[in-house]
Amino acid sequence: MRDIERQLRGHQLTTVEILYHMPDHPSLLQTYVWQTLDMAPGYPRLSRFFEYWERHIEARLHSVKLYKAGVLKPSDVRFCNGVFVLH
Repeated sequence: MRDIERQLRGHQLTTVEILYHMPDHPSLLQTYVWQTLDMAPGYPRLSRFFEYWERHIEARLHSVKLYKAGVLKPSDVRFCNGVFVLH
């Protein structure tokens, strides 16, 4: 399924900013930003991502910030009449 189709079915752009303790230097914080299309309120892709993090990544989480865009509705999509290319 293409991204526009997923958005029309209720997925929304979800951005997560993660601060975590570096495994070799626990007093230092590193940041990681991850973006995906996900479905509120359960956020299944984000949940799978954190399950993966717990199993495979040694870094301990410090904090997580979640940002999300509004849901795209069919009325938000407009078709254009043409494409103009400037050279």
